[in-house]
Amino acid sequence: STACVFGGNDCVTMAMNLFRLCGDLSHVLAIVLLLLKIWKSRSAAGISGKTQILFTVVYMTRYLDLFFSFVSVYNSVMKVLFISASCATVFLIYFKFKPTYDGNHDTFRIEFVLAPCFLLALIFNYTFTALEVLWAFSIYLEALAILPQLFMVSKTGEAENITSHYLFALGSYRALYILNWIYRYYYEGHVDQIAVVAGIVQTVLYCDFFYLYVTKVLHGKKLLVLP
Repeated sequence: STACVFGGNDCVTMAMNLFRLCGDLSHVLAIVLLLLKIWKSRSAAGISGKTQILFTVVYMTRYLDLFFSFVSVYNSVMKVLFISASCATVFLIYFKFKPTYDGNHDTFRIEFVLAPCFLLALIFNYTFTALEVLWAFSIYLEALAILPQLFMVSKTGEAENITSHYLFALGSYRALYILNWIYRYYYEGHVDQIAVVAGIVQTVLYCDFFYLYVTKVLHGKKLLVLP
């Protein structure tokens, strides 16, 4: 699994189906939207720095094999993109535009996510090696990494439309990957239990947001969340 990219054992050497391609594009779109939002507005307001730290940890622990193996140019480029983009986002939030960062509302305790995910990775993994344990850890952590952002939105009671677009694109990426896994199970007999379970948990976390996005944001209204 460590030679693969995007949520588990989906190796680039295997045929790319439409669901996975759309999922990958949605993931890249989420990153682009977030970076553009911060850079163009010159502000990190409404963005959870803690969620971005967690995503940085996700990518850095998942793609350690970048230094040990080569699958394809596509695979390597995407790994470098996610690591560099997440580090750049953290830099913009905590350094470049730190005065605009709303730390008073970004109060989620990330240690309550990091510790259980690492414990799960030690228990539930495919092989007990450093790279595989860290890969499993990244999968579990990715499922919960958005919690600080959702917590921040619920605490402030609202989200800018561009932030809502970012969250929707990010949630769509994982939802599309569930369809990708169904497709691969049906046509290839392949199933990655760790990635599938974590992906379902991650998508469920977005369900309430998806509903608000479709009923509010797509109709031109600002997203308001009841505390």
